[in-house]
Amino acid sequence: MHRWTFLRAAFILLLIGPVAAAEPPHVVAHRGLRRHAPENTRAAFQSCLTLQFGFEFDVQRSKDGQLICLHDKTLDRTTNGRGPAAAQTLADLQQLDAGRWFDPSFAGEKIPTIAKVLDLVQASSSPTALMAVDLKDAAHEVGAEVVRMAAERKVLDRLLFIGATIQSRELRESLRAASRNTHTARLVEKIEDLPTDLDDATADWMYLRVIPSAADVEKIHARGKRVFVAGANYAGHEEAHWAAVTRAGVDAILTDYPLELRRMLRAK
Repeated sequence: MHRWTFLRAAFILLLIGPVAAAEPPHVVAHRGLRRHAPENTRAAFQSCLTLQFGFEFDVQRSKDGQLICLHDKTLDRTTNGRGPAAAQTLADLQQLDAGRWFDPSFAGEKIPTIAKVLDLVQASSSPTALMAVDLKDAAHEVGAEVVRMAAERKVLDRLLFIGATIQSRELRESLRAASRNTHTARLVEKIEDLPTDLDDATADWMYLRVIPSAADVEKIHARGKRVFVAGANYAGHEEAHWAAVTRAGVDAILTDYPLELRRMLRAK
């Protein structure tokens, strides 16, 4: 882990204090601690684990079929490379700097492989933290490979598959076929659709961008499923929305402001 990021994470942990082991909802940091470290890097992810909350990470393929962690289709924004990531081999991608764009102190950060990300999860001391896997590629073999690698490391139960998963029943079926222990989310586009969405046996989580009521959450929980909220209502520093869904009883919140969300939860 980047030494400067570790020290900062440790200092923040001292400020906010430890969190009760089973405290809902899960705090899930969008692309890691991306406001304090370069997104989708080891530094950003390890900071989250040090602070004992989860993170979301993106999955793509390199030219030679290796699974890498990168959000954009192109390399331009978050590395010193150019062009599509899928046009480069893993060996080429590993030569790039994925940290200096954020701050010179992060020079040398690499695009991590998904195997390395899962290694971090396996080695962490945060067994209750939730990791959201954003599959950018709907190809069944990509998801199945992530499931296989996670199962080998015994961390599959800590992952929730989102991204292409939330809108593709076929992908959810493929993920569950790879392992019955795979957690998958289905998008609930409108609350009115909830009764039908809950009948979907391929998803054990409901993915909402809207703000559900306590009654909505109770209906989902009554069916043995859980609630993941994400999107514009939650990504920013949205304390009113966070508070509303916390009162409603949701199970996880995805945000760019995990530290602020944690402070709010501790104050309640």
